[in-house]
Amino acid sequence: MISVEDALAQVFALTDPAPTEVVPLVQAAGRVLRAPVRAGRDQPPFAASAMDGYVVAGQVAPGQTFRVTGEAAAGHMFAGRVGPGEAVRIFTGAPVPDGGTHVVIQEDVSRDGDTITLLDSLGNGPNIRPQAQDFRAGDQISAPRRLRGVDLGLIASMNCAEVTVTRRPDVAIIATGDELVMPGENPRADQIIASNAFALKAMAEAEGASARILPIARDTEASLRAVFDLAQGADMIVTIGGASVGDHDLVGPVADSLGATRSFYKVALRPGKPLMAGRLGKALLLGLPGNPVSSIVCGHLFMRPALRAMLGLGHYPLPTASAALACDLPANGPRAHYMRAALGPEGTIDPVASQDSALLSLLAQAGALLVRPPNDGPRKAGEQMRYIPLDL
Repeated sequence: MISVEDALAQVFALTDPAPTEVVPLVQAAGRVLRAPVRAGRDQPPFAASAMDGYVVAGQVAPGQTFRVTGEAAAGHMFAGRVGPGEAVRIFTGAPVPDGGTHVVIQEDVSRDGDTITLLDSLGNGPNIRPQAQDFRAGDQISAPRRLRGVDLGLIASMNCAEVTVTRRPDVAIIATGDELVMPGENPRADQIIASNAFALKAMAEAEGASARILPIARDTEASLRAVFDLAQGADMIVTIGGASVGDHDLVGPVADSLGATRSFYKVALRPGKPLMAGRLGKALLLGLPGNPVSSIVCGHLFMRPALRAMLGLGHYPLPTASAALACDLPANGPRAHYMRAALGPEGTIDPVASQDSALLSLLAQAGALLVRPPNDGPRKAGEQMRYIPLDL
């Protein structure tokens, strides 16, 4: 068995970045930006009023009077110039006319016809946003990064209508086993529902992939070969179950017969020891365990980081955080243990009562995977422990 760290490093070594494509900005939410975006204009593109009021020239003081010569609104600039003793009625966002140095807010003004008088409440600020206060033409947003809503707003304000992003990796998910039926079907007394594929599909899509669940591969070489054939063209093939060494575990032998190269098999990990990785054609091949918790935990530890690498976000494990342990824990064994745990309201973390890898309901209730390194000694309540947030 190899360590989790070595296994992930080998998965990364098998991972190729996906190509890029250009998409309209309206379709770019959540995509991974792969080329910098450069601003096509200043923002704001002109000195703009920050308030509703009157723009004047020169110094201001209470009691001064000015003659109103025009009006400027957002999208409707005043074409003239503001001279001494003159004022232009102006509204928030409007360009400041030439000569204007100060916007007096309307609350600090008394108006009588075309004459305004500055009141004793006069403030000090010029209330003008300088041209390029936010950014200048040529400033850029760096890549790679996952595009959030605020990023799209910033790119739009830069007057950029398209962005270069990573093409969505195509993930083909294959559940294996005669014991499985799809949700909604009528299982026999000796069958169970295929659930893992739906969790893995959702996780892959949340990372930015395009995922498809292929038909269940039965426990025959012919069936598994046929389903592998449907996965052609995928960037990643994820199999569920059948990757161990039992008489009905056919994923490895059939993948080998199709030309797969295997990088490793078995990881010093709980849950999820029977994990396989390799390449099948141009695709990364991940063989995950069949137990629900084992499968999903391995999806977090290996599939998600591999997808992020394909998207151009680098070769990194999932980020961790720390919290105070809510209870004592005995020493850990020789395998790294990723324990389902609940996060408490006061920065604590509490492992769930049972770590049975078949209990999917407890994983659904957990908010984190508490990380126990191999041969980790006993831990006392209150000690700081690392964990992986389960945000997907």
